[in-house]
Amino acid sequence: MKWSLYNPIGFTPLPVTIITSIVYSGLLITLLVIHLVVPSAPQNATPVKGINISEAWGDLQVLTNGFHPYNSHRNDFVRDWLLRRIETILRENKASNATTSLNDYGVVGHGRRPAVQYSDRAVIFNDMTSNVTFESGRLSVYFEGTNIMVYVRGKEDDAGHWWTSQSKPNGPGGVLVNAHYDSVSTGYGATDDGIGVVTVLQLIKFFTTPGNQPRKGVVALLNNGEEDFLNGANAFCAHPIARSQFLRTFLNLEGAGAGGRATLFRSTDTEVTKFYEGSKHPFGTVVSGDGFKGGFVRSQTDYIIFNGILGLRGLDVAFMEPRSRYHTDQDDTRRTSINSLWHMLSAALSTMQGLTSDTSSTFEGGDPAKGKVSNGSGSDAVWFDLFGLVFAVFELHTLFALSVTLLVVGPVTLIVISAILFKIDKLYLFSSSKHHHHAEGDDTVGLQGWRGFFRYPVIFSAASAGVVGLAFLLNQVNPFIVSSSPYAVWSMMLSAWLFIAWFLSRASDIVRPTAVHRAYSLLWMFAGGWVALVLVTVTEERFHLAAGYFMVFYFGGLFLATMIALLELFGLSKKSQYADEYEGNLNGQDGSRSPRSGSISSARLLAPGREEQTQETDAEDNEQEDEPVETTSLLRGRVASTFANYTSRSHVGKPPEAEEVLEEPKKGRVYGYEQPWSWSLPAWTWLLQFLLLAPVAIVFVGQIGLLFMSATYQTLSDGSSPFTVYMVMAIVSVLLLAPLGPFLHRYTFHVPTFLLCVFAGTLIYNLIAFPFSANNRLKLYFIQRVDLDTGINRASLTGIGRPVLNEVIYTLPSVAAQAISCAESERFTGLTECSWDGIPPRVVATIHPEIPPLYGYADWLTYNITRTGNEAQIHVKGTNTRNCKIQFNRPVSDMRVEGAGDDGPFKRVGEDGSKEIRLWSRTWEKPWNVHVRWEASGGDNDGGGLDGHIICLWNDENKRTTIPALEELRRFAPVWVGISKHSDGLVEGSKSFFI
Repeated sequence: MKWSLYNPIGFTPLPVTIITSIVYSGLLITLLVIHLVVPSAPQNATPVKGINISEAWGDLQVLTNGFHPYNSHRNDFVRDWLLRRIETILRENKASNATTSLNDYGVVGHGRRPAVQYSDRAVIFNDMTSNVTFESGRLSVYFEGTNIMVYVRGKEDDAGHWWTSQSKPNGPGGVLVNAHYDSVSTGYGATDDGIGVVTVLQLIKFFTTPGNQPRKGVVALLNNGEEDFLNGANAFCAHPIARSQFLRTFLNLEGAGAGGRATLFRSTDTEVTKFYEGSKHPFGTVVSGDGFKGGFVRSQTDYIIFNGILGLRGLDVAFMEPRSRYHTDQDDTRRTSINSLWHMLSAALSTMQGLTSDTSSTFEGGDPAKGKVSNGSGSDAVWFDLFGLVFAVFELHTLFALSVTLLVVGPVTLIVISAILFKIDKLYLFSSSKHHHHAEGDDTVGLQGWRGFFRYPVIFSAASAGVVGLAFLLNQVNPFIVSSSPYAVWSMMLSAWLFIAWFLSRASDIVRPTAVHRAYSLLWMFAGGWVALVLVTVTEERFHLAAGYFMVFYFGGLFLATMIALLELFGLSKKSQYADEYEGNLNGQDGSRSPRSGSISSARLLAPGREEQTQETDAEDNEQEDEPVETTSLLRGRVASTFANYTSRSHVGKPPEAEEVLEEPKKGRVYGYEQPWSWSLPAWTWLLQFLLLAPVAIVFVGQIGLLFMSATYQTLSDGSSPFTVYMVMAIVSVLLLAPLGPFLHRYTFHVPTFLLCVFAGTLIYNLIAFPFSANNRLKLYFIQRVDLDTGINRASLTGIGRPVLNEVIYTLPSVAAQAISCAESERFTGLTECSWDGIPPRVVATIHPEIPPLYGYADWLTYNITRTGNEAQIHVKGTNTRNCKIQFNRPVSDMRVEGAGDDGPFKRVGEDGSKEIRLWSRTWEKPWNVHVRWEASGGDNDGGGLDGHIICLWNDENKRTTIPALEELRRFAPVWVGISKHSDGLVEGSKSFFI
C-alpha cells in the first residue's frame, strides 16, 4: 500500500507511534508543570490598588520568626503585633479615626489595646471576652478566645453599631474571611497558616483603600487556637458578630501542607463556588471535597465550624503539599515562596471581590436550623480546573442528568447503528462467513469477522494484573518508597502497563492479524465504561458525590470513538457484494472455478477440513519456491516478522486468498495479512478516535491522580496504608493508558523498548532505595510525659515501626545505655510508640539553674477537690501554662467551668458523657474551677467514687533549653527525620486524684 506509507495520519506504525507519543508526553508534561510549578508573582509589588506583595512577604517573615502555638509566650507577641499592623494599615488608608467605645481593655503580652475601636469605615474587635464550652465525642473543651476581628463596612450595610442590637441587621449580609494566627508547637507556620494571615491583612488593606469599599460588609477574622480542636473558630461563634446573622458566606484560608499552589479544598455549594471562577490561576477538583465528605480525609479545618455550626455557605482554600514539612520546622519562609503567597492572595482577592459585590438574592431566605443563618439553600457542585487557567463549575444535578443520558443514549445509538449495518449487509463484526449462491451450488465465503474478539480483555487484564502485582510487591518489599519517590513509582507502573499491553498486542497481531481489533477493543472499553458509569451515577444520586465526574467525560469519549468504529463499516462493500467479487476473482479466464476451502462444493470434493486445506494450500505455495540451500531460512519462504522490521508489513505479499480476491489497487490497501474486505476502511479515523479518548483521560484522570498523590503519598508516617496509595496509583495508571489499547498493535518497537528500560531501572530503584531523605523526611511524633507524683519522666517518639524508631532513638547520646520500651500507639492507628528516660524538661523555672527540675515537680500544678454527693468541684492551677486537662476513668454526665459564658449552639457534654475535660485560658497561670457530676453506679446513692489524672501541658520551645530531650532529637536525629508534635502539649505533667 504505497499511498499509506506517505499518509502522515494513516493507521500505520510510524504515524500512530509518533502522534500518540506526542499527545501523551505533551499533555502529561503540561500537567506536571502546572502541578509542580507555582505561577510567578508579578514583578510589580503593587499589582492591584490596595495590595502590596512585598509588604505581605515581610509580614510573613515577622510572623514566622518562632513557634507560636496558643500556649506559648510568642503567641502573645504575635497577637499584639497583628493588632499594631492592623492599626497601621487603617491609619495609612485613613480609615482609623478610631474612638474607644468601651472601657474594657484586652491585656496582651506587650501592651493594652481597647476591646473595640470604631471608625466610619472599619471597626477593630480585640476579643478578650468570648468563652466557649463544647463537646467532641467523649471529650469536653473549655476555651477562652483571643480572636481579632476587623469589620469593613459595606456600602449597603446598616449604619451604626448593629452588632449590639438584638435584631437581625438589614441589608444584603456580609462575607467572612478567616485565617488562624497560631502555629503548632513544632512548626513556624509559614503556610499553616501564615500566608493565610498575611492574605487577610492584605484584604483588610484592599477593602479599606479609598475607592475599594465593598458593597457587602467584610468581617476579617484572625482566630487563635485552630490547631487544638478548632478552638478559635468555636470561640468566634460566641461573639455578637457571629450571632447577629449578619454573615452569609465565608472564605477560609488554611494550610494542610507546606507550599506549592493553594488548592480549592472544598465548597458548600455550586452558587458560592462560582465566585472562585475569577481566580487567575484556579487550582483544585471536587474530588478533594468528596474526600472530606466521605470521611477519607481525617483532618479538619475551621470550614466545618462556619458551615456546620453557623450555617454559612463558603469555600475552603488551602495548601496541601508537601506533607512531610507540614507541622515541622521546615514549614518556614525558606521553603515556601512569594509565588505561593501570591497564588493564595490573588485567589482570595478575586473570590472576595465576587462575594462582596454579588447583587443577587442567592444567599437570602430559607428556613434555617436553630441558631443558623437564613441564607438560602445551595445545590451540590461539580468543579475542577483545566490546566490551571480555566475553572469549570456546574450543578451535580446537571452531571447526573448527563450521566443518565449517556447511559441510555450510548447503548441505544450503537444498537441502532449495528442494526442498520446488519440490515444493509455491512456488519462484518461478529460475522465468521457469508453464504453465497451460484449456478454450481452454495458456497461459504470466510469473513473472519470474529477474529480478535476476546483479544483486548485478555491484554487489558494481563497488563493491569502486572501493575497491581507491582503494587503488592512494593507494599511488601519497600512500602514507604513513595514518600520520597512518587514519580519513580508512577514511571514504573506506567511503563510496565504499556510494555505488557504492547507486547501482547503485537504478538497477537503477528499470529492472528485482524482489521477489527480496534473496533472490538472500543466495544469492550465501552461495555466496561458503561458499568463504571452506572456505579458513578448511583453515587451521584444516593450519596451526592461528584468525584466520578471524570468518568462521564471518559465514557462520552468512549461512546463517540466506538460509534466512529461502527460508522467506519459503512465504507465497506456489502458482504454479499464481497462474496460475489470473491467468487468472480476465483474464476479462471475460461470461466472454470477453482475449489477452495470453506465452500460447500469444495467440501464435497475434498476430505480435509478448512484448516487442513489452508495448510495444504500454503504447502503448495511453498513448493513453488526455490530449492533450499545451506543459507535458506529454517522458516523457508515466510517473511520474518521481527520487532525490527514489522513496520514494513505492508510490503509483504498478501496471503493467497487476498491475492485471488482483490484487484489492484485494492490489494495495496489491505494492511499486512488482515481480512481482504478491509481494503476500503478509512485510514484516518483512528486519529479522531484517539483524540476523543486520550486527552480526556490524560487531563481528567491525570489531574485527579496527581491530586491524590499529593494528598496521600507523605501521609504514611501518619499511619495511612501504603497499599491503598499504591493501588490507587495502579488504577490511575491503567485508566491513563487504557485509551492506547486499541492502537498499540500498530506501535513500533522503539517506544516500548525504551519504556522496558525505564521499567527495569525504576523497579530496581523502587525496591532497594532508602525511602526518606532530607527533603522528604520521615515524620515522627514527640511527647514527654512527667509523673509529678513519682518523678518518672519518659520521652517518646511515635512512628512507622520499632526498627526505625530504635535506629533514631539510639542516635541520642542520652539513650546510649538505656532499654527502650515500645507498644502500639493509642493515638495513631497503625503506628508504634517507643519511650525512654528523657532528659528532665525545664518548662517551669526552678529556684536556681543548678537545681535539677525534678525537685520542683510538685509545684508544676496544684489542685484541690471538694465533693458534694455525686458532684465535685475541681480547682486546677498550672505554673507557666494556660492549658490543662482532667482525665476520668469513667465518664462524667455534666461539667461546667466557672466564668464560662453562654454555650450558644454547643453542648457541654456528649450523650455518652465525657472522659476528659480540656481547659484553655487566655491568661497565664489562671486557676480553673470545674464542676462535674457523674451518674450513680451499682447501689451507691452518692454515685460512687471518681478517679483519674489532672495534667498540665507546656508547648513553648522557642528557648532551646526548655525541652532538652526535644532539642537533643533535633541535633542528633538523622537528617531524614522530621519531628512533629504528638498531641496538644510537648510536655505533659500529671498528678493522679481520687474522689
